[in-house]
Amino acid sequence: MNILKALNKGSSKLRRNNINSFQLDSEILLSETIQKDRKFLILNYDKKLKKKTLKNFDDLISQRSKGKPIAYLTKKKSFWKDIFEITSDVLIPRPDTEIIIEEVLKLTKNKKNLKILDIGVGSGCILLSLLREKKNFTGVGIDISKKCIDLSRKNSLKLGLHKKVKLFNSDVDNFNYGKYDLIVSNPPYIKSCDLKYLDRDVVDFEPITALDGGTNGLSNILKVINKSSELIKIKGKLILEIGFGQKNDVKRILENRGFYINKIVKDFSNNDRCIISTKL
Repeated sequence: MNILKALNKGSSKLRRNNINSFQLDSEILLSETIQKDRKFLILNYDKKLKKKTLKNFDDLISQRSKGKPIAYLTKKKSFWKDIFEITSDVLIPRPDTEIIIEEVLKLTKNKKNLKILDIGVGSGCILLSLLREKKNFTGVGIDISKKCIDLSRKNSLKLGLHKKVKLFNSDVDNFNYGKYDLIVSNPPYIKSCDLKYLDRDVVDFEPITALDGGTNGLSNILKVINKSSELIKIKGKLILEIGFGQKNDVKRILENRGFYINKIVKDFSNNDRCIISTKL
């Protein structure tokens, strides 16, 4: 079977299983299988594929047909300006989260030698992207999951940032290391009762601990704010990602913990996505 027929076969199976991006996903998965870019596929439609290659491709198509996300199948995800290694132990980085990077870069345009803390570091995509942009900054990342810390460390080595970052396997409540100019966090903020409404790609495959924000969606946000109020320097900035409809509750919590609300940032769908505040 040649490349074109394999792509069409993969696309058809994905389409039958209600995968909206069936054609793109088929191309990505075949590219991953043969370790060539999509341009190569287009220019070599008539190229014959080996039986082992077809078997490996069919296996990926079958997994994608069941809803497994592309990032978990290819073990990588583009975020900001880099490709990050991804496993099923971490939340897949979202484009909306890049808003945090944009806002931090605006806030620190003329700043040097700042120290950043990322609470719930996951794959390291937020912290490491910031450290790539700000050569004089250093960072600390914490996560309750050791597998997340191991992956963040792997990504930091790949990006040549391992000397600029320290990573700790710790629950936020028990972390008491250092004082920070800037704290960023994308904590779990989805209400427990709303998890069942998420797309199957998300709820069936991504780690629930990275999604579940408790009964009201605010339990982890509250922990992050409480700890940030202890570890952030006076006039330090806290940049926090939030979920739909949480703006007013989170603003109230921040103000009660001694933070001034600087800005609410909307995402690409015009939903409130990020709150920027300053420690008074």
